[in-house]
Formats: sequence, structure tokens, C-alpha cells
Amino acid sequence: MAKVHEALKPIQWLIGTWESTVAKGHFPTIKDFTYHEILKFESLGQPLLNYEARSRHPVSGAPMHLESGFLRVKPGTNQLAFMVSHNFGLAVLEEGLATQNSLEFESKSISRISFANDPSVKSIKRNFKLHEDGTMEVTTDMETSTTELTNHLIVIYKKLEQ
Repeated sequence: MAKVHEALKPIQWLIGTWESTVAKGHFPTIKDFTYHEILKFESLGQPLLNYEARSRHPVSGAPMHLESGFLRVKPGTNQLAFMVSHNFGLAVLEEGLATQNSLEFESKSISRISFANDPSVKSIKRNFKLHEDGTMEVTTDMETSTTELTNHLIVIYKKLEQ
């Protein structure tokens, strides 16, 4: 494993592989669903983490969603930028802050492929929280062109490895 850049010290608890123990999705325009997900945050010795999330159907194991990107820290601050590309044609820049054992993000720009299905995503809020028992909770709220900002995903993860 690469040395952890000094700027990452406040969020170094994220580094490693996380597996969902509970993963639920819901939204007013779709049927509720569950899934299984593996998250990876990898340090390369720079003031950023490589990020990947792969979700699968909880019964069949079929791939459902893939997103990848980078979590950057502005050195000397608690300011964060989370750049994420989704396999269905969405690219999101989220910015936010790191506080003790939590990260809070809000989308600053969203781009999508020209032939993506409607409704379009208009904003995203994502929060990461490390619990005292070592589990991590991630909530994602989403606004679309037809639905106001509402919770979309709630996931609890356990850490598998550093």
C-alpha cells in the first residue's frame, strides 16, 4: 500500500475495501430494491483517493451498477471534491467538507450522455459517516427533473481490508 499523503490524514479511515451489509434503494418513481456493493478507496501517495463502487443483484449476483472516480482533498483544509462517473452515462462533480468521522457532499455539476433516459438527475447529496462500531453508513439523496430532492440510497458497510 502506498504511503498516505498528509492531506488525507483526516479521511484515512476510508482507505480500504468495504462490503455492504444492508443496501436499500427507493425513489418515488421506481420500485424499492436491495443490492450488494463493494466500495474501494485506494491511496496512491497523492492528496487523493481512487474510488470504485460495484453493485450486484443480491440473489442472482448479476452486475447492477458501476461507478468510479477520485476523492481529492485540498491540502491544508477539510475541503473535498468527489468526481464520479457512472456506467449509465452520468458524470458528477460533488464538493463538500470532511468533519470528524463524516464527509458531506453536494453536486456542483452534472453531465450526462445525450441519449440518456429521462428523467435527468439535477442534484445529488451524499454523506459518509463512520460509526463507533467501525461500520460506515452512506446515504445518497437525489433530485431529478420530475422529483424533488429525496433520499434514494441507504447503505451500511463493514470494512474488509485496509
